[in-house]
Amino acid sequence: MAAPVIRYERDGAVALAIFDRAERLNPLSVEFQQALRGVCAQVREDRSVRALLLTGEGRAFCVGADLSSLGQPAPGDTRSLGPRVAEQMHALSNRVILDLRELPVPVLSAVNGACAGAGVGIALAADVVLAAKSAYFYLPFLPKLGIVPDLGTTWFIERLAGRGRALGLSLLGDRLAAEQAVQWGVAWAAVDDVALRSEALALAHRLAKLPSHAAVEARRAYDAAAINTLPQQLAYEAERQRELLDKPSFIEGVQAFLAKREPRFD
Repeated sequence: MAAPVIRYERDGAVALAIFDRAERLNPLSVEFQQALRGVCAQVREDRSVRALLLTGEGRAFCVGADLSSLGQPAPGDTRSLGPRVAEQMHALSNRVILDLRELPVPVLSAVNGACAGAGVGIALAADVVLAAKSAYFYLPFLPKLGIVPDLGTTWFIERLAGRGRALGLSLLGDRLAAEQAVQWGVAWAAVDDVALRSEALALAHRLAKLPSHAAVEARRAYDAAAINTLPQQLAYEAERQRELLDKPSFIEGVQAFLAKREPRFD
């Protein structure tokens, strides 16, 4: 039996999805995407998982689409490449990103090396992005292939780095080094390569201690802020507090504050 393209491991309350095709720089094959969707389904169903860590083996996090097998037609399918790939994106690739964004637990990407093409969308779908100092983000879509960045990359980069920088990265195809990615707001921090896995696990365990609804509430709040006026967002915040202040997590937080101890959330 062939080794899995993604290894699923546990470290206490943290689940790890380790991209394990290092010899090929972890390409975004159909098998890879199906495996990552499987990881997301497993995390959703396992209430003992409180955070998910994504990382790669070897010199790359993920180098994007597997161009050698892109859009292979099924027997009898006479359509051109574009319609076939678009259908696959709707049915599989885009669902990978939505699965990650809809997980009930925080997601952390530990970018261990090259993060290119659609791999950038995978990395930035996480709530927190940690990068090794040797890592970089690379968008070859337009300057090398004449196609637009996909798997949510345009959505993430524009919001994180701003329109000017997003357009520059997309049109020029320059590599965005880890430390510059931190300066631009694309990544949370850059750490020494040898410390990436331990630093990522430490962050993931911090995320695992959050209230169970924290990741979902944070994503929804900032998604709303991106489209709301200030009065609308103020109203949104007040309405969320209407519900959240009555949850056990708030009561535990107040009791922990008064007792000068760390809160313990279910």
